[in-house]
Amino acid sequence: MAQSLTIVDLLRTMVARGVSDVHLQVGSPPMGRVHGTLTPFHSEALKPEQTQMIGRTLLTTEQWEEFEYRHELDFAYLVPKVARFRCNIFRQRGSIGLVMRVIPDAIASFESLGLPAMIMEDFCSKERGIILTTGPTGSGKSTTMAAIIDKINRSYAHNIITIEDPIEYLHRNQRSLVVQREVGSDTSDFKSALKYAMRQDPDVIMIGEMRDKETVETAITAAQTGHLVLSTLHTQDAIRSVNRIIDFFAPHERDQIRILFAESLIGILSQRLLARADGSGRVLALEVMINTPLIQSYIKDENKTPEIRDAMSEDNNRGMKIFDQHLVELYFSGMISYEEGLSAATSRDEYVLMITKGSTAANSFSDKNNAHIS
Repeated sequence: MAQSLTIVDLLRTMVARGVSDVHLQVGSPPMGRVHGTLTPFHSEALKPEQTQMIGRTLLTTEQWEEFEYRHELDFAYLVPKVARFRCNIFRQRGSIGLVMRVIPDAIASFESLGLPAMIMEDFCSKERGIILTTGPTGSGKSTTMAAIIDKINRSYAHNIITIEDPIEYLHRNQRSLVVQREVGSDTSDFKSALKYAMRQDPDVIMIGEMRDKETVETAITAAQTGHLVLSTLHTQDAIRSVNRIIDFFAPHERDQIRILFAESLIGILSQRLLARADGSGRVLALEVMINTPLIQSYIKDENKTPEIRDAMSEDNNRGMKIFDQHLVELYFSGMISYEEGLSAATSRDEYVLMITKGSTAANSFSDKNNAHIS
């Protein structure tokens, strides 16, 4: 990276090119992830003194001191009129590296994200309970959470408290009051912030991530006592999300937690971002679980929990769907390729079977129409 090219210039160029993540590491040119693919943004490899200088530029004095002590740090950085960035700085082989996630200024609508608007609006209208957004890193969980907060903020007169590490999307007060607290600068950790949030007259509490037993326990208690709780998990689908929540607890506590969680849960959104068939970007693939009486009974009974997937696949009238069903929808609508769906499928055999049945049904319908016309 030429000395004349500043980090702000680089970030402005990369955001203009549609980068979702920025990678700055010694021995490699500045890289950006465009539509899921890492792309170089300069011909020259970064040197140790350059990444050191970038780190000193982006961090405050207090943050730099903490980084020197811990050797890694999460933080947020704003480039006015460009974007906000969720950043991680770390050491590798004695030098400094950075990864920066681009957070757009505007908060997208449910429709533009590919989320089911009616289901999402129903979730947002609830006064108590837990809504989970799950998926791997980079699957758009934070964007979905921001859209939920924005909808509540615009629609209801609530006191919304968010606990984030770091703060990503900025929410301005609209019909609601939105208090955003960042772990590290505003509070010591999720557990403490959540404990004290209960004394701050909240209607809605957003927890950036369910990280430990104490956080999950307090979240369930908050939901049970009349609060709407939003959070995320790094899990692949609804069943794994349920099991992950239960697994935070010791075996002798799990029967009781199953009951409390089943009675508190509103729904689970599990998501992944897949490459579009036309190469123009990525599209959201989604699994939706709504906590119906049947699902609730399956959560309470450990032996019945594996049956949640079948219940979801058969109850499409309520808007529930499993990943593989949505992958088939995306394939037949031309949004993703057959191979992309196959690689993302929870059950490849089931995905192939649904594609085959769908193609057979479409051909049969076409043959009947042609016969009628002739």
